[in-house]
Amino acid sequence: MNRRSFMFQSTVVASALLFTRGNILLANGKQFPVVRVPVGKRNFTSKAVEQLIAEITTKMTDKELAWMFANCFPNTLDTTVDYTEINGKPDTYVITGDIDAMWLRDSSAQVWPYLPLCNEDNALKQLIAGVVYRQTRCIIKDPYANAFYKDENKQSEWHKDNTTMQRGIHERKWEIDSLCYPIRLAYGYWKQTADTTPFNADWERAMLMVLNTWRTQQRFDGKGPYSFMRMTEFATDSVPMGGYGYPAKPNGLICSMFRPSDDATVYPYLIPSNMFAVESMKQLKEMMVATGRTKGLELLTELQLQVSKALAENATVITANYGKIYAYEVNGYGSANLMDDANVPSLLSLSYLIPQLQQDKIYRQTRKYVLSPDNPFYFSGTAGEGIGGPHVGADSIWPLSIIMRALTSTDDKEISKCLLMLKNTHAGTGFMHESFHKDDANRYTRSWFAWANTLFGELIWKVYRERPHLL
Repeated sequence: MNRRSFMFQSTVVASALLFTRGNILLANGKQFPVVRVPVGKRNFTSKAVEQLIAEITTKMTDKELAWMFANCFPNTLDTTVDYTEINGKPDTYVITGDIDAMWLRDSSAQVWPYLPLCNEDNALKQLIAGVVYRQTRCIIKDPYANAFYKDENKQSEWHKDNTTMQRGIHERKWEIDSLCYPIRLAYGYWKQTADTTPFNADWERAMLMVLNTWRTQQRFDGKGPYSFMRMTEFATDSVPMGGYGYPAKPNGLICSMFRPSDDATVYPYLIPSNMFAVESMKQLKEMMVATGRTKGLELLTELQLQVSKALAENATVITANYGKIYAYEVNGYGSANLMDDANVPSLLSLSYLIPQLQQDKIYRQTRKYVLSPDNPFYFSGTAGEGIGGPHVGADSIWPLSIIMRALTSTDDKEISKCLLMLKNTHAGTGFMHESFHKDDANRYTRSWFAWANTLFGELIWKVYRERPHLL
């Protein structure tokens, strides 16, 4: 199944601040349906998460947002995680929601908001460690794949794709961020817990494969071993020019055949993903030194410098209305694709992934651009406004982009505007969706999309800590 569009299913949560009468939650005269999975049917329950939900929702004035938070924040744990042990080590398989496959990106992002609670809940800590272990095995299996099955023998519906498919792989779309996110999660886990146990010999092997994959995809020495083509009616689901993409002039940047939306790139140098890669390299270097697993450290340092230099020379363009901004994609020959996509890493999300960019002038100017009608994938209508992308087509806004706009904002009015839009566009479900039509929030895709749900929970928790008056 591809990540396209799915009908609504009512699966997911009740809050501590609301009281129940039958299948209805009541608060301040408003009624909200009980939509959280019943306790006995949840995949995993964290005491620390439940306590946080109770604390935040009890103190929130906006009861609808509170209800949504109580539904969304635990959605990954309630519905998508499968925890066990393999050879005495934790193992956690995390599906995206309505697709039984584990994306390296999505699984990292889905459990990320729970990291600050790990030291309060050892079971939660083990669950997240299990994600690190499983991602390590996934990367070793194939560093070019973006999504995997728990069953190593399962054959994908995409097994006829013209690429080197193996059983146990759901999809083999080469995306730079697929290798960045596991590093971000491992680094965040280590910083929160000081636990280096998951960083064993297999992890070292996987990280060396990450390094070698990135270096190969700089394409200084030919096109490399990866190519991808698919028989499909969607142009964004296949790669042109024999599966290697349109030409790119080698300059130190890393080629990415696909975006984090799983759509093919137009120009192979995807700027937000290259910037994310540099940040991931810095984090990986720190972990390598801390664990004594320094094989490849010099090559990693060299790669970081090369990509950083290439970004400084190729990543920006001058615009009439916004000055110098970051391009979305470039090809090294002078061509640039000016746009942004809702999926992360995006240009909008850069200060979320790389916090020091919050004060960067070029980022601030880029942010103004991508949140304007000059971005061809910024849509505005009677239901809301935000960034979409080619994945689900024109006029479809992704809640991910509205959430990310709030997460990267320092302005109360802008954050309040985003919260109001999110509250007005969940279509009565109490959950985030993949996308909704700009003029009708009831026309949405993917009712069970755990990444968006958990990210919304992360936003509410951040606002609760930093700007509680907005809730």
